[in-house]
Amino acid sequence: MRLLVLGGTEFVGRAVVEAALGRGWEVTLLNRGRHAPAPGVRVLTGDRTAPGGLAAALAADDGDWDAVVDTWSSAPRPVHEAARLLRGRAGRYVYVSSCSVYTWAPPAGYTEDAPVVEGAAPDAGPTDYARDKRGGELAAVDAFGTGESVLVRAGLILGPYENVGRLPWWLGRIARGGPVLAPGPRDLPLQYVDARDLAAWILGAVERELSGPFNLMSPQGHATMGGFLDACVRATGSDARLRWTAPETVLDAGIEPWVQLPVWVPPGTDLHDALHAADVSRAVATGLSCRPVEETVADTWAWLEAIGGTAPHRSDRAVKGLDPRVEARVLAGAGGVPGTTP
Repeated sequence: MRLLVLGGTEFVGRAVVEAALGRGWEVTLLNRGRHAPAPGVRVLTGDRTAPGGLAAALAADDGDWDAVVDTWSSAPRPVHEAARLLRGRAGRYVYVSSCSVYTWAPPAGYTEDAPVVEGAAPDAGPTDYARDKRGGELAAVDAFGTGESVLVRAGLILGPYENVGRLPWWLGRIARGGPVLAPGPRDLPLQYVDARDLAAWILGAVERELSGPFNLMSPQGHATMGGFLDACVRATGSDARLRWTAPETVLDAGIEPWVQLPVWVPPGTDLHDALHAADVSRAVATGLSCRPVEETVADTWAWLEAIGGTAPHRSDRAVKGLDPRVEARVLAGAGGVPGTTP
């Protein structure tokens, strides 16, 4: 198999590249050359955001590919341009989209048939994340048709190479030890996907010649907040003590879910239903397999240690995490919280 990855040096793109190389595929990357690629790939250098940049880069290779994987997440113009130029040179266009394309707020158990937002026009500048991602979907389908495009509607993505600050923040906080504000309830169900499991499914979709939209997260309840944070404690080997705190206490303190406490959103809310309660039966039926949360956490910690303990961070993503002073104030006010781990 011959695979073209647009980007391919960070997080999801890197996971796709390593998975493809592991299967013996021939992999070509097209990017600006700002980050070191995985060994064993062919690299085409070009800036897809510059006028003519993508066309010039593709002109350096006159071959074709079985599939192209595109993880672009801003205004859809670069997706529209890439899909247009690659039509006839690639057999399938895999666009890594987002569950954010669904009209807010999707109910718990929503499938790929749920209503979606109006996509941004192909020539529009950046609008908002949901409309940009939907615009990217429309661009891929416009060029490749419904039968040769795959729309990967991912949710929360974790794992090695993460550059958006969620799991790396929790690992760093827990590694510092001491009492840790653990937002409850402990049995709160989480839904996410390890970037490597996402990559494996994408390659399988190419091999099976799948098409259409797929919700790509673990089955509901694959992990819980308690299991997730316990795994962080075990992986880091720290003396951290999880202080489980009621959602009401967290919210009353003005703490922002998802951003100041990454991964966590309070139960019984639209946000939890949208992020942690999608129906993923279509993806599971087509080969999605999700590794245990313990493996995702431990491997991410090993990667962090290997690069010196500080994860890279995308400049277009908000900085995640809770101010230690806020954490200390909430813990002091909570007193003896039922369910505190020893």
